Amino acid sequence: MTDPMTWPAWKKGSLVLALWTVLAISYAASAVISARAEGHPAGWTRPLVWTFVDFYLWMLLTPAVAWLGRATAKAGWGRFFAVHLPAGVALATAQVLLTLSLYWSICGPSASMKDMTFGSFVLMQFVYNAHLSFITYWVLLVLLRAIDSQRRLRDERLRNSHLETQLVQSQLQTLRVQLQPHFLFNTLNAISALALADPMQARLMISRLSDFLRLTLEERHAQQVPLSRELEFLECYLGIQQVRFQDRLVTHMDVAGDTVRALVPNMILQPLVENALRHGLLDKPERGTLHIVTRRHGEDLHVQVDDDGLGLPPGGARDGIGLGNTRTRLEMLFGGSATLALSRRADGGTRVEMRFPYREQVA
Repeated sequence: MTDPMTWPAWKKGSLVLALWTVLAISYAASAVISARAEGHPAGWTRPLVWTFVDFYLWMLLTPAVAWLGRATAKAGWGRFFAVHLPAGVALATAQVLLTLSLYWSICGPSASMKDMTFGSFVLMQFVYNAHLSFITYWVLLVLLRAIDSQRRLRDERLRNSHLETQLVQSQLQTLRVQLQPHFLFNTLNAISALALADPMQARLMISRLSDFLRLTLEERHAQQVPLSRELEFLECYLGIQQVRFQDRLVTHMDVAGDTVRALVPNMILQPLVENALRHGLLDKPERGTLHIVTRRHGEDLHVQVDDDGLGLPPGGARDGIGLGNTRTRLEMLFGGSATLALSRRADGGTRVEMRFPYREQVA
């Protein structure tokens, strides 16, 4: 639904005019019905003229009341009443005198008052209508201040929401960028170790590292990317690790077709795979297997990373930079709707499972 505060001026003006018109007609109808119920003959012309003149004059005076309300919005009660008591009396008096003058000039005296002069008419009507007009001023003032306060509260909440969104985006960007030096440090260490022992493999790793960095830089501003894109990053990263592990590493990708378009946090798989390689498979003397599975379960995406390495230590795993970073990013992006769990596999090794809401990129 469109917020009325954002409507163009002509649309707001039309709404205000319609509201005052409905009020004028309803008050005129009430006067006619009451008179006829009491057995008095009553036409529609004079009540309609009176209510339209009365309400339309207040409609024209509303901006002045609103301005006075804004001018005293932050004032103390003493200044508030010092401004609005005389202002209310002055505007109410001016509105009543103008209403009586216009009504007299349009309708003239009624049949029961045909010998009455304009001065006598004003004296008779002024006291009764002046106090009603004074009450109307205060009702308008309270309503306008309430509307203005609601608008200010809405604007403040909107500003706070924008600030919170900007803060979260900044924190997510910091967390994501934090992964790159961490990953680079480990990879450069591996390249350094190969540089003397196997220069050809070191050059191959540098080439694949260059491809990986190019891919990450292309998506450097994206907090979430399609799973298909994330798998490209992962395959490039695994290409680097394949040079390092040689034939000691076997990888399997079991990616369900209905998950490739799912949005996932950028570089969410790389730290999980790095954790499996570094803590599970690096010190394993024989060949190790890394198995990555993606499935959609209802409204959630399920991502699983298995390794048949050395498994979790007896005291359980403690989150390092990679896992701690991943938990924080999932919590910031999805709140309580996301989970990350580590467990021992029955046949040896470690399993990491992530669940978070399934979303697709809007075209």
